[in-house]
Amino acid sequence: MDTVQFTQMADGTGDEYRFLHGLERQYIAELPDRILANLRVLDDGLAGYRVSRLGHSLQSATRAERDGADVDWIVAALVHDIGDALAPENHSQLAAAVLRPYVREEVTWVVLMHGVFQQLYYGDHLGVDAHARDAYRDHQWFDSCARFCERWDQASFDPDYPTETLEHFEPMVREVFSRPAFPTAP
Repeated sequence: MDTVQFTQMADGTGDEYRFLHGLERQYIAELPDRILANLRVLDDGLAGYRVSRLGHSLQSATRAERDGADVDWIVAALVHDIGDALAPENHSQLAAAVLRPYVREEVTWVVLMHGVFQQLYYGDHLGVDAHARDAYRDHQWFDSCARFCERWDQASFDPDYPTETLEHFEPMVREVFSRPAFPTAP
């Protein structure tokens, strides 16, 4: 079978759905390659900074690794802005959705919220609430997100910082995005 015959999902047969499931498993296995390709896209776009979005992402991941972070944090620092191209107004949510099936809940929450937490650094200059993150002050991962933003995200726009290459992080990307999805889900 090369393609299914149905034109409405309700009409699909067991054989067709098993066929599609096999193709989907193959497609999912190629996720690390698509993540790496989408990171490379960040090397182009959004002018004005002294480093590209890819450079910023690599620098964030390099800082995380040099701080002794585990692979989940390093990969999260690498992909935290992967949503910039397709979801510039909610890039944090897109990046968190990409990570969520493969990393622990704390890491997902930090990536989800980093956009709000980053307002601390620029909000007063643009007339947005620089302290919007304070609404989450009692959240169990507030300090983790504040640390992520302070040490790895906001500090990573330095064109002179000695930064690792994408190839350096490729094995980590492959490790994280090749894991079984939602391993602790009920």
